[in-house]
Amino acid sequence: MRVVLVGAGSVGRSIARELLLNDHQVLLIDKYARESRVQSIPEATWLLADACEVTTLHEAQLEAADVVVCATGDDKVNLVVSLLAKTEFGVPRTVARVNNPKNEWMFDDGWGVDVAVSTPRLMTALVEEAVSVGDLVRLFEFQQGKATMVELTLPAHAPFVGSRVDEVHLPADCVLVGIIRDQLPIAPSPHDTLHALDELLFLATPSAERELAATLTGRRPEEISTVHSDPQA
Repeated sequence: MRVVLVGAGSVGRSIARELLLNDHQVLLIDKYARESRVQSIPEATWLLADACEVTTLHEAQLEAADVVVCATGDDKVNLVVSLLAKTEFGVPRTVARVNNPKNEWMFDDGWGVDVAVSTPRLMTALVEEAVSVGDLVRLFEFQQGKATMVELTLPAHAPFVGSRVDEVHLPADCVLVGIIRDQLPIAPSPHDTLHALDELLFLATPSAERELAATLTGRRPEEISTVHSDPQA
C-alpha cells in the first residue's frame, strides 16, 4: 500500500515507522523537516515542501496514493490537505489528526476526511472506559456517525450475568464483537457465559445505544448515562 504522510513531527514519524515495519510504501511531506529527521527514517521517501501547495501534491503523485494521512500539529493544514486529496486527486482514503477537540465538527466528508483521530478524545474515552461500570462508553464513530463502537462493563447485579451469549436478546442494529475478561480478549461464541465485570464491545447505531445499555443492565433507558468520547474512525 502506498501511503503519503503529511507532517514529520513525532506523531508523523511514529506512524511512518509502523507503516514501514508492515511493509508499506511511505512518502513523508514536511516543509520544515531537518536533515536529522530525514536521516532518522531513511527507508521512507521524503519531500521537503509545503503540502498545502497543489504543486507539491502533484510532485508527490498523490493520485497514486492509497491513503493520505494528515498528521501535522495544525488542524488547518490537515483539513486543507484532506480536502485537496479527495477533490483534486481522488485519493480513496484520508486520515486526519485532530489537535483541538473544538475543531472536530469540521473533520468529516465535507472536508474530505474519511477518518478523524482525536488524541485528546481517545485518551478521555480510555480513561472513562476504565472507570465506568454499567454506563455506556462510546469509543469510536464510523462512517460519519452511522455506526459506533461502544463498551459496557457488566455490573455484578446485571440480569444477564451467568447467561450465555445466545440467551441475550440484543436490540436491532447491535452486534457483540468482543469480550475483555481478565485483560484478555475473547471472540464471543453463542455458548460463552457472561461474567460480572466483563467488558463488552459492541457495534451499534447511535439510536440503539441507550436501549442496548438498558437491556444489559436492567435499568430504564432514561437512567442510562452515555459517555460520548468518540474519536471518529
